[in-house]
Amino acid sequence: MRREIINDLLKWKDRTNRKPLLLSGVRQCGKTYIVGEFAKEHFKSYAYVNFEETEKYAAIFDYDFDVRRIISELEGVLKTKITPGETLLFFDEIQECPRAITSLKYFCENMSSLHLICAGSLLGVAIKQEQISFPVGKVNRLQLHPMSFKEFAMASGRDDLVRVFESWPCDRPVPDLYAVPMKKLLKEYYVVGGMPEAVKVWTESRDFAAVEQVQNEILRDYSDDFSKHAPPGEVPKIRWVWDSVPVQLAKENNKFVFSHVKEGKRSAELEDALQWLADAGLTTQVCLVEKPELPLSAFADRTYFKVYMSDIGLLRAKSKIAARTILEENDLYARYKGAFAENYVLNELKSQEIEAYFWRSGNTAEIDFIFEKDNELIPVEVKAADNTQAKSFRQFCKRYAPRAGFKLSAKNMAENDCEGTRTFSLPLYLAWNMRNYMA
Repeated sequence: MRREIINDLLKWKDRTNRKPLLLSGVRQCGKTYIVGEFAKEHFKSYAYVNFEETEKYAAIFDYDFDVRRIISELEGVLKTKITPGETLLFFDEIQECPRAITSLKYFCENMSSLHLICAGSLLGVAIKQEQISFPVGKVNRLQLHPMSFKEFAMASGRDDLVRVFESWPCDRPVPDLYAVPMKKLLKEYYVVGGMPEAVKVWTESRDFAAVEQVQNEILRDYSDDFSKHAPPGEVPKIRWVWDSVPVQLAKENNKFVFSHVKEGKRSAELEDALQWLADAGLTTQVCLVEKPELPLSAFADRTYFKVYMSDIGLLRAKSKIAARTILEENDLYARYKGAFAENYVLNELKSQEIEAYFWRSGNTAEIDFIFEKDNELIPVEVKAADNTQAKSFRQFCKRYAPRAGFKLSAKNMAENDCEGTRTFSLPLYLAWNMRNYMA
């Protein structure tokens, strides 16, 4: 299964000022697989070190940070030659060896010709919980997300559809020849999501029950991580917050409310638990910006936010929504369908390295997502159905005069003007291609 991050890995490989690369991402999103494929295609040899599998590797880092000694000992243990410029060295689950994290500073300074990639699913958690000397300024960083809808379509054998839409003109309606299979793929993606193992099972079996079995196993593994890696006193709180995310997304006003997590619990008691989930990459908080000015991060209200899950398929499995409900668009699923669409679009924005916020004006208007690009504000309205009468979008455009904006829905492709804002109406299945229309 080809992942688009390969292009970023190639750019890193060829950089003249390359540093050790830290590849982060939620557990089981495919980090180990993609690094192995990258090594196979672009290096003469591959040296793999997994600090979680055995403690013997950590002992090599206990003595000092002489990188030549470390490489020599690793060669002996791995029984493979590590040659700068020819070998890709991969430190997997590096959070299990804090001194290996510290050593990245010395690899950067004393062996910059070596291609070194490190990955850690719970690295963000480990850095906050332990006294780790993090090599600030001595690493390059990349984030791997669960598979995007575009990657899912390609894994499903529909590269042809992806190629068709890569240069699709914004003023040309999409004919049924392309729209029907894309809508079908999107429904399947809502069910399967982007966790690579679930996608693999789906493409090989076309069995939703088998997919759900994989998803439930992943959810159990995440739950086990709470017990293994979180402070004991926080574990019950993390579980409460984790179980609350799908429920709070379903609310009409889906602001995350701590008092709805557990009766009698206040935000001060649960904030650390929510932050743990965010540090682990399992959830994303989208903060309110009432008065959108640049930079958005400076005007965000960190106390008022929505919480989304990192993968749409896991959201479905955790919500216990049957695949048939989504595929047949049961009327009883109409309200939660909107939450699904929002979570899907947010994840597509994240896969394009877009940091999103949302705008709300009292109780009268709301824009699902806004972000900044080239010193401009870009509003994004999300509708699960084909009703795009978005009064809030018009109000936002009239008040803040953005250069461009997006309406994502079940309607066909179109381009129009909204209060002077160039507005692209895209089918939901083209959220992955938004950057193409912002150029």
